[in-house]
Amino acid sequence: MKMNKSEFPPGWDEKRVKNLLNYYEQQTEAEAVIEDESAFESDEQTMMQIPTALVDVVRELIIKYQNYQTET
Repeated sequence: MKMNKSEFPPGWDEKRVKNLLNYYEQQTEAEAVIEDESAFESDEQTMMQIPTALVDVVRELIIKYQNYQTET
């Protein structure tokens, strides 16, 4: 199934999606574990559990924050 460009989020295209898929398809299980564990140790990001009902709201806040960061 081929997606058309209007189905991609802003800043994404078919090439970027294929590159991401290739990255994770080529990744070993050990590399995946290391990547996951390092995400929890980052000083720049926080991992947290949120209720499923709030996921869309949190995504919108992240998008607004990213847009604000790009504008300043």
